[in-house]
Amino acid sequence: MVVAASAVVTDDQGRILLQRRRDNDLWALPGGGMEMTESLPGCAVREVKEETGLDVEVTGLVGTYTDPRHVIAYSDGEVRRQFNICFRARVTGGELTLSDESTELRWVAPTDLDALPMHHTQRLRLHHAMENRPEPYLG
Repeated sequence: MVVAASAVVTDDQGRILLQRRRDNDLWALPGGGMEMTESLPGCAVREVKEETGLDVEVTGLVGTYTDPRHVIAYSDGEVRRQFNICFRARVTGGELTLSDESTELRWVAPTDLDALPMHHTQRLRLHHAMENRPEPYLG
């Protein structure tokens, strides 16, 4: 099991920042595994910076995602169950820059999300973020 953080980063127009992942060609939120020296919000901030070039500030919590059926098999042979905390965030600086983990970065209008290929767990996080729930999703 790998503890990870992801972020729903939105712009002033309400669009969401997504990356097209190089390893599976699917669209996803920026995010990744937490390092021993950081907090979960700090992990989200670092991952967004590494994967998109943008500096962000965490503004809230979308939810916790711990489905034991979410097992990821990577092309390098690694297999793991992911434990993800998904945050809301806003841009505070930086410049949109493609990393070696992605083939494309895009600001996507919520109405265009359904047309993009993505893993069902990413879609669930986005769905919960769009609902503007008064309480975070706990699952």
